[in-house]
Amino acid sequence: MTNSIEERVAEQYSRRSLEQIILDSLRAAGKDVDRLTPADLVAIDEFHIGGRQATVEFGAQMSLVRGSNVLDVGCGIGGPSRYFAKELGCRVTGIDLTDEYVRVAEMLARRLGMSGAVSYRQASALKMPLEAGSFDGAYMIHVGMNIEDKAALFAEVRRVLKPGAVFGIYDVMREGDGEIRFPMPWASKADTSFVETAPAYRYRLEGAGFEIRKERNRREFGIEVLRAVQARAAAGKGGTPALGLNLLMGSTTPQKISNLIEGLECGVIAPVEMVSGAR
Repeated sequence: MTNSIEERVAEQYSRRSLEQIILDSLRAAGKDVDRLTPADLVAIDEFHIGGRQATVEFGAQMSLVRGSNVLDVGCGIGGPSRYFAKELGCRVTGIDLTDEYVRVAEMLARRLGMSGAVSYRQASALKMPLEAGSFDGAYMIHVGMNIEDKAALFAEVRRVLKPGAVFGIYDVMREGDGEIRFPMPWASKADTSFVETAPAYRYRLEGAGFEIRKERNRREFGIEVLRAVQARAAAGKGGTPALGLNLLMGSTTPQKISNLIEGLECGVIAPVEMVSGAR
């Protein structure tokens, strides 16, 4: 992925003043921003299909040992990293292209009293400022759709992992030949979207030095949870929730969700989990 594409990817996720937007929205929802709990943030810090439920089930598939040093590739504002740290007992380092996401992730970790368990830095997943062989595990959640050169991505992840380390992926992958309609949650236009098939992922993972251990297609799960999101929005009589992923996706949120559901129901795309081990 060229620098110009990375710059566009980072820009499309940036909201400007996101930290203040989130704090104001938390207050509007009746949350005490000086005494936040992880439960207060569930509606906004799990930016992927299935939210916290998907994170919990994905984490269980990885079978990480407590105390593991884990890398979150494309950490966003940090929801999964804080779950992996608090509930699975891992020490988590998150990287993300979008500097604003990193700043918000750091702010939320401080307010939760979790700065000792998680850390974040702005970086490209194709050139991580991390030592070789320094992690017991890694994962990426809805990240690969924005990265064209997946062979380079997986090679870089393999570089920073110890032999035998686990690498989990939960990405939207292509299933059929139909059109992907934009905007989508991960891309407003096709020029920053690089959705690939599960076989392509497997081929590139194996080429980078990984052995596939598990794979699970979550298409039906995705349809179910996204239809529930639509139903809740309809029940709100057109109003936007004080806390929701609309804070991250902006005014096009309804269209993005509608396009995503269409892609899933037509069999064009599906969220897929893959768990592999570093050889």
